[in-house]
Amino acid sequence: MWNCVRNHRKFPGLILALALVLGMMGSEAALAVSSSASNPIVNIVKKASPAVVNIDVETKARRSISPFPFDDDPIFRHFFGDAFRDFTRSVPMKGRGSGFIVTKDGQILTNNHVVDGVDKIMVSVLMSDGSKKTYPARVLGSDPTYDLAVIKIDPDGDLPVLLLGDSDEVEPGEWVVAIGNPYGFEHSVTAGVISAKDRSIHAQDVNFDGFLQTDAAINPGNSGGPLLNMDGQVVGINTAIIPYAQGLGFAIPVNMAKEVMNDLVSYGKVKRGWLGVSIQNVTPEIARAYGVKGEGGAIVSDVFGDSAAERAGVRRGDVVIELNGEKVKDVNWFVQKVRTLTPGSTATLQVVRNGRKMTLKVKLDERPDSADARPGQTPRSPRGRKNDDSVTSDALEDFGIEEVTPLTSGLRRQFKIAPDSEGLVIIDVDSDSPASTVGIREGDLLHQVNGRDVRTFDDLNKAMQDKSDSVVLMIERSGNTFIVSLKKESKD
Repeated sequence: MWNCVRNHRKFPGLILALALVLGMMGSEAALAVSSSASNPIVNIVKKASPAVVNIDVETKARRSISPFPFDDDPIFRHFFGDAFRDFTRSVPMKGRGSGFIVTKDGQILTNNHVVDGVDKIMVSVLMSDGSKKTYPARVLGSDPTYDLAVIKIDPDGDLPVLLLGDSDEVEPGEWVVAIGNPYGFEHSVTAGVISAKDRSIHAQDVNFDGFLQTDAAINPGNSGGPLLNMDGQVVGINTAIIPYAQGLGFAIPVNMAKEVMNDLVSYGKVKRGWLGVSIQNVTPEIARAYGVKGEGGAIVSDVFGDSAAERAGVRRGDVVIELNGEKVKDVNWFVQKVRTLTPGSTATLQVVRNGRKMTLKVKLDERPDSADARPGQTPRSPRGRKNDDSVTSDALEDFGIEEVTPLTSGLRRQFKIAPDSEGLVIIDVDSDSPASTVGIREGDLLHQVNGRDVRTFDDLNKAMQDKSDSVVLMIERSGNTFIVSLKKESKD
């Protein structure tokens, strides 16, 4: 600055230009100050903040401790061994999250993972005078599927509440505001837009379809806090982040919360309808193989025993194209729709079976608590040895399945195939082939090829008669059934 002033005679317009710029900056600053009063985000935060709460949780964990000062000394270990490892103590583990008040008498909506398995819950409420008041809370109900929980405090009087909006009406690009308790910084406010809808995350701790994605900053401690639209209504519950990315936050649509809150409060859990099927998306190859026209749909890869679907006559290989008159978009759509149905209610399924449409009426069961569990990986079966006098087929050789053979009692025992299962046994798979790439292995039971049941080589040859470059297989392994499509290997 000194140089600028000292040399102003060489640059006569410089001081004037600076003065003009500074003058303009001053007017812009004044404009910014005057417009801040009408900033919609400011008004939203002022109205919403009293209904946003901070949640502190505590649980006890057992930690190993050593009462010996020289437990790492090898001589000490020689005389005392690892006896010192038997000493443990209870250590308090603390965590933080967010939530928001949904009823005047103190019901609070938050994430299940914020309060799951904790011993103590304390909720801090922002009072009208700016002070905080802390209440103990209890869990009324929780749902790990949607990662939602309702907790309850007992306030001295009525509390402010947040209005629940309509998350179905939210559009990508729409402005949203997040309020929460990231890293203990209470009532932090961030703003951004809805980046996308219907995002799916399937990770170790998160298994959910239908997230709202936002670039409003969400950090640890924001979990359970509200995502608000420009009308100050809750459209999502902030839930997950991708820690190695920026601007990638995820919120549960509030319409899902609306569907389950009454059940959580009344029963402590959500009562959901259950068909009792495993399903997969319909690929173009599957659509051709099973005679399905158009896009969408979900193919039934397995039907659970003594389930609503089995009693209604649903079969493996049925392609569900409509549920209660609505077209099935994909597996995620179908699963979410079934979850919203009431146990005991009747659902109408339109399916395609052997190229023909048919309608089935299904009276839904209640979803069992273990229904969300994913089957674990089964150990690799030992390679099947074919006897010298066995009869095999190499009809699927072009896809990497070198040999299949009819099911015998010996093969049934060897590969632990259920007594009521029928098909052809895969006994040799090329390790460098399309079949191996998708996970097909020796000992798998082949139920269907291109939508046809296969029990004999004649069945297999008829199913393969079109000589296509692709094939669709229904495979059973360890009692679970799945469908895969393979493309023929290209030859050099």
